[in-house]
Amino acid sequence: MFECLFDVDPGAGEAALRDQVEQLERLKSATAAAQARVTALWAAKRRAAEEAAGVPARKRGMGLASEVALARHDAPSCGNRHLGFAQALVHEMPHTLAALESGVLSEWRATLIVKQSACLSVEHRRALDAELCAEVTELAGWGNDRVEAEAKRIAARLDAAAVVARSAKAAADRGVWIRPAPDTMTYVTVLLPVQQGVAVFAVLKREADVSCDGRSRGQVMADTAYQRLTGRPAEQPVPVALNLVMADTTLAGDDHEPAWLAGFGPIPAGFARRLTGDAVADKAVKATLRRLYRHPKSGQLVAMESRARIFPKALAAFLRLRDQRCRTPFCDAPIRHCDHATPDRAGGPTSALNGLGDCEACNYAKEAPGWTVTTTDTDGAHTAEYRTPTGAVYHSTAPPLPGPPIRRRVSLIEGRLSIDLVTFDAA
Repeated sequence: MFECLFDVDPGAGEAALRDQVEQLERLKSATAAAQARVTALWAAKRRAAEEAAGVPARKRGMGLASEVALARHDAPSCGNRHLGFAQALVHEMPHTLAALESGVLSEWRATLIVKQSACLSVEHRRALDAELCAEVTELAGWGNDRVEAEAKRIAARLDAAAVVARSAKAAADRGVWIRPAPDTMTYVTVLLPVQQGVAVFAVLKREADVSCDGRSRGQVMADTAYQRLTGRPAEQPVPVALNLVMADTTLAGDDHEPAWLAGFGPIPAGFARRLTGDAVADKAVKATLRRLYRHPKSGQLVAMESRARIFPKALAAFLRLRDQRCRTPFCDAPIRHCDHATPDRAGGPTSALNGLGDCEACNYAKEAPGWTVTTTDTDGAHTAEYRTPTGAVYHSTAPPLPGPPIRRRVSLIEGRLSIDLVTFDAA
């Protein structure tokens, strides 16, 4: 059956190919349902084993969400969502699980239903599940928005107070995030309560309505937001630390290797040189050049060490520049914690070799019982090995610094040791 599904016949007609695409989509939904059942069973067995071992109730299941995410090759920050989704479907929402298993619902649409019912009691959640998904034929043709809206409507009718309380609590989740966009652009997302968000948008829109200088409405609104937040015109650089890392050969224009901008990622060499040139030319901005030294083979930063238990600022900054993002496999979250791979209580030194840049969630997850993280240095390549309580092993290697790789050529000339540095393009 599987060979028939996965084989692609180049001579098949369009109708046959459409049927195969639909079958594969149903298979994806059925696989997601089976994955939820397996995950819920895994969680039950972990809780039972920890209860038998005398682990306190508040510590049971610690680190399991990260294990689930790693097993799915997903960011550990998504682990709680995967685990909660599986337990809700299996233990509280059998009709939604059946609709997912039959292929009527996709995994994302089932996730939307679970999300909208999260504020309800178990009894009300089961009532929503039966009302919305008991008749799977009624779900045919529904899109994401309709599924979410219908689940939200039923939840509000079953327990309006719980929905209102969730809305009030949501204000505590307000925050600001940044993520890269194509062509050296970036998205800055601000999550605000609805009245504040509408007020911000109204101010920017009003500014765009009265501007007639050739810029588009979107450009005026973006420039106004930037100016109101920084207090400087959009065309001027801002005097804040950007932590732009680039090779000296790139800065001098000898090559075009991308630079690395902290909090964003790789940027083109020409754009990086323009940023540094603008900063040097502006008298109001203080541009500081700090030389970093990297390993000749791996291209990574060389080691630093401290006798302190907590990583000092200089060593923490070193780890952030070396690791760039959270070192846990599949996790691309910004670094929030610089901590020991082997804990200090177990004799782990406060050094670059034993140090890791992690996000907050991953740093706490590796402290759970059964997790071990060890680090090695092979020819300057800093590698971390993550071993989970179930025995799975994952590896991550720190990325090299920007710039062309370096090759050392060693020769003996008339009894003297001669070392030449040869740079070459990655191509």
